[in-house]
Amino acid sequence: MSFEVLEKLEAKIQTAVDTIALLQMEVEELKEDKAKLASEADQLRAQQAELEQKSQQAQQEHAQWQERIRALLGKMEDVE
Repeated sequence: MSFEVLEKLEAKIQTAVDTIALLQMEVEELKEDKAKLASEADQLRAQQAELEQKSQQAQQEHAQWQERIRALLGKMEDVE
């Protein structure tokens, strides 16, 4: 009888060890995924900053063109 109990206990221990090994592999995969996502997030932040800078530059250029057009229209009004 005690031999059966030991066999059952051994089976349960083996199942627990297998489960722990699988969970450890999953944890490693999740750590790798987290690192990849963090890297992607950093790249996206850098791209966002670059796009914001380009947007500001475009807005400044737009404002400069508007000012030039206003100046030209003012000169045309002076001619009339």
